[in-house]
This record gives sequence, structure tokens and C-alpha cells, in this order.
Amino acid sequence: MKRLVVLSGAGISAESGLKTFREMGGLWEEYDISEVATPEAWQRNPELVLRFYNERRKALLTAIPNAGHTGLVGLEKYFDVRIITQNVDDLHERAGSSFVLHLHGELKKSRSTADEHLVYDIPGSELKWGDRCEKGSQLRPHIVWFGEAVPMMDRAIKEVEGADVFVVVGTSLQVYPAASLIDYVSRNVPVYLIDPNETAVGSSRRVTFIREKASAGVAQLLSILTDPE
Repeated sequence: MKRLVVLSGAGISAESGLKTFREMGGLWEEYDISEVATPEAWQRNPELVLRFYNERRKALLTAIPNAGHTGLVGLEKYFDVRIITQNVDDLHERAGSSFVLHLHGELKKSRSTADEHLVYDIPGSELKWGDRCEKGSQLRPHIVWFGEAVPMMDRAIKEVEGADVFVVVGTSLQVYPAASLIDYVSRNVPVYLIDPNETAVGSSRRVTFIREKASAGVAQLLSILTDPE
């Protein structure tokens, strides 16, 4: 079975009602990135950071997977589908995807500030100041903040290098290092880019652009990839 690797971004979750960070009306217009999504912000005002992610978590708990998510699950009938996501939500998992690798962490998890290997599920929607790990240290959101290393990047590169088909859905390829994953796709591998907006990709690549939002675009992709003609 051929391996189909998907790089997904905020655009796929936006159709489930979750705000993106970069689009007009998105979270960066409401919050200063330096105040809620950096290690320095955590040191300076951890309670504000906790509140920001608690709000995001509450929104996630009421969201449901959309046709973009379930469409990718449907592709598992035909391909070994590996999803690499920049999103911190769990909508891919809840839709039923078998393999999901989170580059930027997971919103519904916390980790120890003393030992990054101690990761816990967050019960409910709130992580509070005073919530501690088994070693007695404060728990922080299990999120990769701006300025931090992306621990899952090497594993993601290996997945991409083994792709027979590569799909980009709901991301503008502007966030690095995630955006660099396309550079690891073999030159003979077809690339499909699903996004209603213009996205710059190297001209030497075989890229099929599907100018649709995730739900319609994934449905179109399924038709393209499974058409016997």
C-alpha cells in the first residue's frame, strides 16, 4: 500500500470553528504573541499564558471534526495515511485517523517544567497555577512555543522522505521549520496543495493546486487519487 503523507495546518480546523492565528480576525489580532506563546511570556506571566490556553481548550471541547478530517480518514481505504499536523487540537484523532504526529504539541496535555518527558492528559479544560507533576514542579502547556525546538521534526522528516504522495492542507507553508518539510519530498513524488489562497512552492515540483477549503478540497483529492482513469 502506498504511503500518503499529509501536512495539515490551521485551515482544516478553522472549518470546525477553531480560530486560526494568522488570518484576519485570528488570535494574533487579539493577543500579542510575545505575551502568550514564548518561553519568556511563561517566565513573565504564567497565569496569563495558562488563561490563554485554557480558553483555546474550552473552544476545542465544543468543536467537532469536519469533512476535511473525515475525508482524510476515508483515504485510509486506499493508502497508508500518515498525518503530520501543525495543529495542537485532537480533531484528527477524534475523526478516526490512525497515525497523527503533532509537531507543535497537544492542547489537551500538560508537561512538567522540571522533566519534559513527564506528559499528562489534562482533565477538563483548565490547567491551573499550582498544578504540579509527580516531581513537584509546575505543569505547563504541552505546546512548542516560538523560540523553542521542535522535538518531533526529525521523525516528521523521516515520514516525508518515505512518502509516495504528499498532501498539504490548510497551511500557507509560512511557519518554519514545518514549512521546510516539503523540501524533503522526493522530486518524483506528486504533491497536492489544498488551500483557497495562493501559496508559493518551488517551480521545479510536480504540484497540483486544489483551490478549495479543506472539506471540499479533500473530497476533490479523494476523487483524483481514486479515479481509475
